[in-house]
Parts: sequence; structure tokens; C-alpha cells
Amino acid sequence: MVSAVESMAANTSWSALGKATDLRNRILFTLGLLIVYRLGTFIPVPGIDGTALRQFMESAGQGIGGMVSMFTGGALGRMGIFALGIMPYISASIIVQLMTSMVPALEQLKKEGEQGRKKINQYTRFGTVALATLQAYGLAVSLEAGDIAADPGMYFRIACMITLVGGTMFLMWLGEQITARGIGNGISLIIFVGIIAEVPAAIAQFFSSGRSGAISPAVIVGVLVMVIVTIMFVVFMERALRKIHIQYPRRQVGQKMYDGGSSHLPVKVNPAGVIPAIFASSLLLLPVTISTFSGNSTGPIMSVLLANFGPGQPLYLLFFVAMIVFFAYFYTFNVSFKPDEVADNLKNQNGFVPGIRPGKKTAEYLEYVVNRILVLGAAYLAAVCILPEILRGQFAIPFYFGGTSVLIVVSVTMDTIQQVQSHLLAHQYEGLLERSQLRGKTGKSRKKRSPARK
Repeated sequence: MVSAVESMAANTSWSALGKATDLRNRILFTLGLLIVYRLGTFIPVPGIDGTALRQFMESAGQGIGGMVSMFTGGALGRMGIFALGIMPYISASIIVQLMTSMVPALEQLKKEGEQGRKKINQYTRFGTVALATLQAYGLAVSLEAGDIAADPGMYFRIACMITLVGGTMFLMWLGEQITARGIGNGISLIIFVGIIAEVPAAIAQFFSSGRSGAISPAVIVGVLVMVIVTIMFVVFMERALRKIHIQYPRRQVGQKMYDGGSSHLPVKVNPAGVIPAIFASSLLLLPVTISTFSGNSTGPIMSVLLANFGPGQPLYLLFFVAMIVFFAYFYTFNVSFKPDEVADNLKNQNGFVPGIRPGKKTAEYLEYVVNRILVLGAAYLAAVCILPEILRGQFAIPFYFGGTSVLIVVSVTMDTIQQVQSHLLAHQYEGLLERSQLRGKTGKSRKKRSPARK
């Protein structure tokens, strides 16, 4: 049987968007702030030699420069005030989430409700400032080493650090405003817009290489088919669930006996999302990032690392897969899905898995199920992230194309559409309630009055 909520959700039409005033205002507010973000990527950091920067980014466009520039919406390629992007905030959020699961004081703070959540958000902001400051200083020194600074010195470093840290904090504020007053997750939408903004130029460069003969038509068709198949595969895997049956016992309220209900506990095939891929990419590309901006001043140790752990190298791909698998398990069991906490919550609600004793046995069963699911989820993440890297190296694609960006784009699109549909569904509910109230008032007015006593 299909419930009334599912039936209404299936019949929700996008034509109702014009009647949902609150949703329309939220969408316009979100678009306005995203336009502000895009304009900020074209405002340059003071003291940058534009010609040297352009030459440098053209030479690094196929490596780390192309990847980071895509994730920052081209701000790094233009060395705009948003060159660091929102990645320091994401890194700080992930670090705080991991520490919350491992430090008892922070875990207790998380259980304190709204006040605890505000305190954890404050720690995240402090961590963002610290990480952005370190990254801005490293970027300023690297720009000087690469002869990209027009007037190198302490004044350039300070000005660059203040500008880049201020840009990151402004992006963090924009993301919070979009989440609170707009539609969708603000931080995810900022990354999404940054990736999408660079796609048209990459496609144009790809087809121009095909016209010049650098890439054969078969490779072009193969890459397009691979992109479509990858997107379909990601959508399928992100919607895949393992439903664990949950039973609730019969209960007596007063003199009445109520039958026990049944439900299910949904477990995603990929509970960790894109976080394992982001973490693995950040750690593996760190030596390449340092060497890219430091010019020829790399030592023997860095040269060995670059020779073996550069993008597309066998050891790089092997460690990439290993770290994706590690972070998929680590983040799932420490942050996104804790079997002990889920088992305790089911026990407190008098729910149980049929055939499994509540408490410790339920936690062991959930851990067993999630472990088996993560084998498929980690393999899916590794395949989506590794396959584009291999093809890009084999066919010499002249722009960065990574599975992490595909994961982010598809996931954010699905989440945003679901939120829009939820708002439309809530708007339909409000309309139904208003019509039912009007019918009730009309029925009362038509009700016959009893004859008045004389």
C-alpha cells in the first residue's frame, strides 16, 4: 500500500513552484549569494604579477593547478580573494567531527543539544581561521618562490594572508546564510558552483583538442559515454539502501491494547559520502601542491615523492585506493553510523531487530551488516575516483577530470532537488489544511439552528 505522503510526493508538480512564495524567495536568495561568490572569484589579490601567474597556470593546468582551480571556481587560476575556497572550513569541520567521536569532552558537548552544537560550531570557526592562516602563508611564500609576486617581501605576505583568510571567512558566512535562509546546503552549493563554472571552458578545450587532431574522435566519444555512465552509476549507488527490519512490541495504554508496529532502519551503501575521497586527495596531493608553487627548489626527498606519488603514477593510484577504503570505514564507524549508539537508541524506544537480542547483540549485528555493505561502498568510491585518473593519463586529456568532482556535483544536485520537493510538499500540506478549515467553517454556517424558545 502506498501512503498518502508518498502519493502526494509522487503527484507533486513543478508548476506549484509559482504558488510557493516562500520557496521562490529562498531560491532567489540562494542564487543572489552564489552570484556574489562568482563575482568575488574575479577580484584579484593585491601584489600579483598577472602575466607570470597566467603562464604558470597554463603549465600546471593538467596537474594540481587544474584540480584546485576547478574546486575553487577558477579563483586560484586568477589568484582571486577566494583562492583558498571553502576547503579550510570543510577540513576544520571534518577534523572537529572526528575529534568529537574520539574526545569524551567534545562527545559530551555534542549531547547537550543546541548550546553544545553552537559551541562545536565555534570551535569549527576557530579551526577554519587557523587552517586558512597556515594555507595562506604557505601560498604567499610559494608565490614568492615561483616569481609570481610583483613586489615580494613581508608586506606582500601580510596583505596576501589577510586577503585570503578574509575571503575564506566570507565564504563560510555565505554558506551559513544559504543554509539558514536559502535552499540546500550552502557549503556544498558553493563547491558545486565552483566546479560547474569551470566545466564549459574544459569542454570547449576538450573539443578544440579534437578539432586540432590532438585527440581522436573515438576518444572524445568514449569520454562522453564514460561521463554519462559514471553519473548514472553514482546516482544509482547514492540512492541504494540496505533496509534493516525493526519491530516494536505490543503495548497497553489504559484498558486498550495496541498492536506493535514495524519499521526499517535505512543504511546507505555509501554512508560516508564524498569525505573519504576528499581526505585522500588532500593528503596525497600535498607534496605535489608544495612542489608546484615552489618552482625548482625541491630537495632529493621531494623529488623521489614526486616521481612515485605524482598524479597517475601506480603508487599514487594504489595509495589513493587504500586511503579511500580506510577513510570510508573510519568515518562511517566514528561519525556517520555508530552501531553502539544506534543499538542504544533502539533499545530505549523498545525497538528490536527480529531474532536479535537488544543491546550488545544488536550492536554486533549492525556492525556486521555495515561492514559487509562498506565493502561495496568503498569499492564504488574507489572505482569512481580512480577510473577518470587512469583514463586521463592514458589518453592525455588536456584538462582535469576527476571522480571526486563528479561525486560532489551529483550528490549536491540530488540533495537540493530533494529539499525543493520537501518544500513543495509542505506547501501542498498547508493548502490542504487551509481548504479543510474553510470547509469546516462553511459547514458550520450551513448547519440548521435549533428553534428559539419563546
